[in-house]
Amino acid sequence: MFKEYPSNEIQTLRLAAEKGSAEAQFHLGECYLTCQGVAQDYAEAVKWFKLAAEQRFAKAQNNLGVMYENGECVVQDAAQAVTWYRLSAEQGYAHARYRLGSMYTNGDGVLQNKFEAAKWFQLAAEQEFPGAQNALDSLHISGY
Repeated sequence: MFKEYPSNEIQTLRLAAEKGSAEAQFHLGECYLTCQGVAQDYAEAVKWFKLAAEQRFAKAQNNLGVMYENGECVVQDAAQAVTWYRLSAEQGYAHARYRLGSMYTNGDGVLQNKFEAAKWFQLAAEQEFPGAQNALDSLHISGY
């Protein structure tokens, strides 16, 4: 799932991240999260993901959504998860569309709305995201 960086490439990645490259910021965040070429540091991971996310980097926005939803490296906050998932989903990132649909299905961080959930599951299913079609089928079976 995560791109692997040898430790000798981390400095180049850091320079690009510090110059404002959203993609480099995202990958540097992954390095800190997964202990690749640097000591694991969750605060640094979140910092770099947020910098990339603020530049509309969809994968970083999605990662922040996952982190807030699960309370990984940050205080669990379903409303924050929804915010980050929505930003990513609106850019067409399939995983975020699926997760946003799940949040609406369960009423996590938003008012439960199965019609809204179906919308996001449908968009993810059209991108052939695993599980989205099953989630959509489950909603249809339950009458939505």
